[in-house]
Amino acid sequence: MAPLVIIPGRRSPEARGQRTEVVCGGSFYPDAIERAGGLPVLLPPTSATEVIRNTIDRCDAMVLLGGGDISPTRYNQTERSQLFGVNEFIDDFEIAAVRYALSRNIPILAICRGHQILNVALGGTLIQHLPTTVEHRDTMHEVQLVPGSLPALAMATHTPLVHSFHHQAIETVADDLTVVGTFHDGTIEAVQHSTASWVVGVQWHPEDTAADDASNQGLFNELIRQAQL
Repeated sequence: MAPLVIIPGRRSPEARGQRTEVVCGGSFYPDAIERAGGLPVLLPPTSATEVIRNTIDRCDAMVLLGGGDISPTRYNQTERSQLFGVNEFIDDFEIAAVRYALSRNIPILAICRGHQILNVALGGTLIQHLPTTVEHRDTMHEVQLVPGSLPALAMATHTPLVHSFHHQAIETVADDLTVVGTFHDGTIEAVQHSTASWVVGVQWHPEDTAADDASNQGLFNELIRQAQL
């Protein structure tokens, strides 16, 4: 049976032909999961702890999505720069989901905002606005990965070309995470959990290019391989 991959989803009013908000997640994520041999499962945002836990209990892996900025209150700061798309309900939902998934030791691929949520959930902080944002906002660039690290092994390269679309990044790294990828300006681009079986965070969007780029698809392929172990 194909592994079930939970995607903590979002709600959006931007859908035609529907009377209410829709539960959603960008289509590139489930597409990449399906190409890797997994079955995506979208979890609607909720504050119900038992719903979150019961759904994760039935799944084999997790993908955390990109999206808006995380409220600085979630990492004990105040707003110092202009933030976009802050939704504290979603922050709490995703933090609860990733913490429980970590307690279950299921494989996790955390993407862009998800990479930041992973860090915040474990006690880290964020740079609220990168001084070099222009180099990270809707650009393609190389990332330097530590040879032999989990993302380097999954991607079969330590210098992948990636699609970057963010203005924030990890500042203080959570104690349980190890930095395994950077950009030339020092921005943290990839982390892995120090003790979990397979937990990887990437600041870029591998789903954007995965259909045509084996290295970025490799992250999803390895997630599914790990879910089958």
